[in-house]
Order: sequence, then C-alpha cells, then structure tokens
Amino acid sequence: MSGTSKKNNGIILVIVILWTESVILFAQSPLPPPPPPPPPPAEVNGSQAGKADSLLQAGRISLALEEYRKIYNQCKNDREFVYNYACALSRSGQTDSSLYYLNVAVKNEPSVSVLTDPDLLALRESKGWEEFENDLISSVNRKTGNSIKDIAYAKSLLKLLCQEESLFYEVGIAVRNLGPDSPVVTALRRLQTWQNEKNLAELEALIGSNGWPEISQVGRQSASAAFYVIQHSNAITQEKYINLFGDACRKGEGNWQQYALMFDRMRMNQNKPQRFGTHHYLDPSKGSINELYPLEDESKVDEWRREIGLEPLDDYLKRSGIRK
Repeated sequence: MSGTSKKNNGIILVIVILWTESVILFAQSPLPPPPPPPPPPAEVNGSQAGKADSLLQAGRISLALEEYRKIYNQCKNDREFVYNYACALSRSGQTDSSLYYLNVAVKNEPSVSVLTDPDLLALRESKGWEEFENDLISSVNRKTGNSIKDIAYAKSLLKLLCQEESLFYEVGIAVRNLGPDSPVVTALRRLQTWQNEKNLAELEALIGSNGWPEISQVGRQSASAAFYVIQHSNAITQEKYINLFGDACRKGEGNWQQYALMFDRMRMNQNKPQRFGTHHYLDPSKGSINELYPLEDESKVDEWRREIGLEPLDDYLKRSGIRK
C-alpha cells in the first residue's frame, strides 16, 4: 500500500469515528480554542471532576468540556484532570488546544501509553503531533535509560495499537447508548473488522522488515501491539505467529501472560479446548455467571501455568469470579 493510500485511510478512519460519535449522541459542532477558564466555584469536589470524566467516557463531549472548564482553575495541577480535558478537546476536533494541554499533562510524567489512547487518534493528523511524539519518546528514554532503542519501529507499533483500540472504544460507546443490536453498532463492528485486517497487513509488513518486536528494542507497550492485533484476528494468523511469540518470551523479550491468552484464543478458534485457562464466557441461561471454557487437561493446567509464571488456576478463577 502506498504512503498516500495509508494516509488517506487514516484520514477516513478519523472522519468515520468523529461522524459516528455525532450519529450516536448528537451533532457536535467544532468549538473554538478554549478561552481562559471562567472563575471557578468556591470549592471543587471529586464528584464534579467525576461528572466530567463520565460524560467523556459516554461520548458526550460538549457537556464534558463544559464541566472541565467550570473547574479547570482549581484542578489544573491534577495531571489526570488535565489529561482528560486534553482528550475531550481532541474528540471535539480542537487539536491545537488539545496538544497544548496534553503537553502540560505529560510534562512531569511522560508515558508512551499516551500514544495509544483512542481519544487522541485525531491528533495524529495534526501538524504538531510528530514533534509531540518525538519529544515524549525522548522524555521516556531519559527517564528509563533508553528503553526504546528502535524508535521508528516503536512509533509504527504504537500507532497500530491506537488504531486497533479506537473502534473497540467507539463500539463500546455505541452499545451503551444504543444497545448491541443497533444498526450503528452493526456498522461499527464491520468497520472494526476492516480496521483489524488493515492493521494486520501493516503489522505483517513490519515484522517482515524488522522481525518480531522485542521489548528491549521497542519497549514493553510497543511490543504488545503485535499481540493485540493478532489476538483480534483468526486462528490461521495466530498459528503463524505463536511460535515466534513463544521464542521471544523464552528470551525475556515477550509477555508470557499475553502468550497464554493468544495460545488459548488460537485453540478456541480451532474448536479445541484451551490449555492455560485464560478464557471464559457468560452463559445467558445461567444469569451473570462466568463459565470457564473447556480445558485441554485439567490435571496439567497448573503445571503449564507455573512454567510460564502464572498463578494456579483456582486462585485466578476465585479472584476473577469465574466458575469451572
């Protein structure tokens, strides 16, 4: 795929996501760059900030922005508050203002997780994004002793992870507001499948050029992008890469828990019982009880789990509220 085509697809995805939000909730007209926040009330409590955050999570962006602005002056030293305000600005299309507050939020606590946040997907098309991304990775490297060595590969993987998560986020908003059987949800799920196929093609090209992403080269979160994209694909793809993933884990360059999740998902997609006991399902006929998918060999499951550093299955099930 040409660079122009990739860019166009990215622009289309952003447009579709922003359009979907307006269909799901209500039309959101672009707001001007935020004026200085109005004088704050005498006191601000956690419920006021929580209200703004809840509105953001529900996709009600204009109302969320109103709440953030009301209490900004008294909460401006709270990193999480400022970060969420930047996310709301991004989702409303105010990219310049969003980048400004995003820089404020991450100044003292840089983290590459910012680069995977679906709320900030629209910023990737803004003129200030590349500088922000480079500065953030440099700050993370200073803090962690150069944990990200192959910066170009890491940036590509983080972008894929952001794209992969974006439509899961949009589907969640749509389901909460319109129900799982809504035509909008159906359309979004189709778009989600298309996006995963596109992400998978990009990931396979990256692996072909750079090899399986290793933690020591691209950082832990960047390396996890390969897991997430392949986990959302199919049994054929999972079987193709499961040994590469296992080899990386044995070298300390992968995440064994993610390996177990992928291995079990592959087995389930092949209509076979799972090995490590990582997957469960909700049986509607039994209310809200989570049931464990069938196991390959219950007598060996704890041995298999122990070999890769997982807790005993019964401990996991008890902690997670899952029934055998």
